Amino acid sequence: MLEYISIKDIVDIILVAILLFYTYRLMKASGTMNVFIGVLTIIGIWLLVSQVLGMKLLGSILDKLVSVGVIALVILFQDEIRRFLVNLGSHKHWKYLIRLFFSNNETKIEPTPVMPIVIACRNMAKSKTGALIVVAGEMSLNIYEKTGERINAELGTRLIENIFFKNSPLHDGALIVVNDKIVSAGCILPVSHDTQLPKELGLRHRAALGITLETDAKVIVVSEEKGSISLAYKNHLFRNISTEKLEAYLTQNELEIP
Repeated sequence: MLEYISIKDIVDIILVAILLFYTYRLMKASGTMNVFIGVLTIIGIWLLVSQVLGMKLLGSILDKLVSVGVIALVILFQDEIRRFLVNLGSHKHWKYLIRLFFSNNETKIEPTPVMPIVIACRNMAKSKTGALIVVAGEMSLNIYEKTGERINAELGTRLIENIFFKNSPLHDGALIVVNDKIVSAGCILPVSHDTQLPKELGLRHRAALGITLETDAKVIVVSEEKGSISLAYKNHLFRNISTEKLEAYLTQNELEIP
């Protein structure tokens, strides 16, 4: 039997395995693993009935169910599919190719000055002032900027602290920093529904993880209860970090996910 397996078949199997692996990771991150297992079960039954047992009547019914089910899955998992496509398009290898062919037309992104953010986070951690700060990467955050109040102010420590002061009307939302500007405050972010997250994590931490599922932003969370600092990046949370670590993370282009 092995002599009938060609290189093309091996490549086909590897590609399907990779697709299933990334689908599994996506479903696990979004907290919909049970749905993913259910879909795999239906596909397995369909293949067994149609291809192995050759039941024509039941196979034709399942064929129709699967063809309609694909459309239903696209509607059901539209957010997850969008995140997958965003992550695929933002992969660093694609960025290198774009820079190679369109380097003359590329707009240079100035690095964000991190010290005003680091000092503000240190001060807010000491006073146990809750904060949620989104530091933009290369992907646009325009749709999230529109959910808050436009500020377009120079990045400054005191301005950040004043925005998150507990009596400020903007302190409950997220602050978005692009390059050296505070663009918007009081912004609404998507919330992660991952059921594997520790129960002690509040809405700020879940919002931080939620936007990192869709963008390449780095998100800082200052806990109001514990006065600790955490940083979210690509659906991973670096918890209870020092201000020195925070500065190092913010100055790195890519962070190693353990």
